[in-house]
Amino acid sequence: MIHANDIWKKFGRHDAVQGLSFSVPEGSAFALIGANGAGKTTTIKVLMNILEPSRGRATVLGVDSRKISPKELSQIGYVSENQDLPARLTVEEYLDYLRPFYSRWDRALEASIRRQLRLPPDRKIGDLSHGMRIKMALACALPFRPKLLILDEPFSGLDPLVRDEFMEGLLDQAGDMTILISSHELGEIDGVATHVAFLDEGKLLFEESMSGLIARFREVHLTLERVTPVPDRLPKGWLQVRAMGNVLTFVDSRFAEDGLGERIQSLFAGVLRIDAQPMGLRSIFTALARAARDGAI
Repeated sequence: MIHANDIWKKFGRHDAVQGLSFSVPEGSAFALIGANGAGKTTTIKVLMNILEPSRGRATVLGVDSRKISPKELSQIGYVSENQDLPARLTVEEYLDYLRPFYSRWDRALEASIRRQLRLPPDRKIGDLSHGMRIKMALACALPFRPKLLILDEPFSGLDPLVRDEFMEGLLDQAGDMTILISSHELGEIDGVATHVAFLDEGKLLFEESMSGLIARFREVHLTLERVTPVPDRLPKGWLQVRAMGNVLTFVDSRFAEDGLGERIQSLFAGVLRIDAQPMGLRSIFTALARAARDGAI
């Protein structure tokens, strides 16, 4: 659905995006994650031809991103935290305005989404709260049943209830749609995303399926017979290694059930217990962000 090959974007002397290459499988929910300023929004703007890449190439729906036409745009829904909507129009007036542009606009689906998101038809968009404007943007992006839905930081500034309503409205209508979502609000995409790419300061640190990512990360606690210092040389993939008395903790980013015990036994004597626990996306992101900051990855 989307393929990026060595994308670069410079603003003056600053490289906002540096050599990004990734692919978004059709039918997936692909999450671009990273801290604010990591390059997520710039990447999306390049894909949507809002910005031209300084170098590299991307295709969207099989078309060069620099040649996206109204035909492709009619198959792409877009929701952004900073999306411009006409403040002087009411909810109903703006939806009336949009319908003729989309031959596949589904009036019944529109009505269902409006009811689910509880959008007041007679209220001016300029009088809507931030959360209601985000829901309004979603109500504009879904009724024409896009093949691709772009969500750029949709959760910023939303209270938990509005976030839940937004996600319920989205998931109920997702169907076979491909979703590209950028976010630093990891709790909202955990359990939704099928694939994930992690950006840090414009660079892609990794891209993989969510199941693969969760499978290879573990938080490990070692209980030793005696106080033992952290060895100078550690296996690749061990992050945030800390010693507290006779307990050693670390994040194993290359976890393998069969090999962990052997690696530990080769480094430490008197191992009493090995406890390896799965990690949530937020904990994985934090470990990777700290490792990137410290130059460990």
